[in-house]
Amino acid sequence: MTNLAKYWVVCFLLSVLASPAMAQSLQSVTQTAQAATTDGAASQTRINKLDDETDQITRDYRAAVKQLTALREYNAQLDKLIIAQKSEMISVRQQIEDVTHVDRTIVPLMFRMIEALDQFVDLDVPFLIGERRARVQSLRALMDRSDANPAEKYRKILEAYEIENEYGRTLEAYEGEMEINGEARTVAFLRVGRVALIYQTLDADESGAWSQASKSFVDLDGDFDSQLRAALRIAKQQAAPDLLVIPVTLGAPADEK
Repeated sequence: MTNLAKYWVVCFLLSVLASPAMAQSLQSVTQTAQAATTDGAASQTRINKLDDETDQITRDYRAAVKQLTALREYNAQLDKLIIAQKSEMISVRQQIEDVTHVDRTIVPLMFRMIEALDQFVDLDVPFLIGERRARVQSLRALMDRSDANPAEKYRKILEAYEIENEYGRTLEAYEGEMEINGEARTVAFLRVGRVALIYQTLDADESGAWSQASKSFVDLDGDFDSQLRAALRIAKQQAAPDLLVIPVTLGAPADEK
């Protein structure tokens, strides 16, 4: 056998003897590599998960920071409002104290004003006497109402004074009842400011004028019948304004209802 043949025989024998060990070694290496690959994939999965969780935590942190900043700004604004409200409360308390002091002063004054108005109506020329007395009584009732504030009460009293003041500058004609010679009659009244209060029966047969000196009506004896008819038409706006001739100073009293 030649040396070359011997070499190949030896190689063959070595390869036969070495192949199971080699196969086992290769299998072990392969398993190790596969395990490493599996562990690497699991590690990468965990890394990805941790990265996602870190991103979410970062986003949550930034959102929380923004919310905290907004809350601080809101709280700062609330602090300003609270300071302003405390200042307003101090002002309101002072105003309430002032109003209470004014009420203690103005309420007695209003009662005196109503009483003076009542006396004035009783002493004045008795035109629209029922309406004017009712106005005074309504003011007395208003003063007893708890749902009306002092400003409203004072305004109503001033309105009543303004109405009385207006009577002195106006001409008015209206109808009413009065007693003439013991008989109730419907008459036409003519009021010329507070200068004169004159009546004339609807048939124009009788007429009279108020005497403030005697506190009663005085019969005119037909002296001013035509003038009264003209004046009544002017007061009712049935005729153009014109110069009026009316009695002012009167003498003896006549019957009055």
